[in-house]
Amino acid sequence: MITRDLSMDVHFFAAALSETLISVWEEDTAGVYAEVERGIIDRYTADYVRVRNVETGSRTYYSRDTAMFKRI
Repeated sequence: MITRDLSMDVHFFAAALSETLISVWEEDTAGVYAEVERGIIDRYTADYVRVRNVETGSRTYYSRDTAMFKRI
């Protein structure tokens, strides 16, 4: 599986517009990144990205400073 990091506004815009499936990764207490969610970008700002979970439909905000976002 090839993934691409999302980091710039243009990346988030393109992923949101095309409703591309993304994965969200956050650092755990041991300093290891783990995938915490998969979904579609519902909204983004300079600070946060809101992701709609593809299975449950729930929406969660993630900080762009602490989470990593990858296009699947």
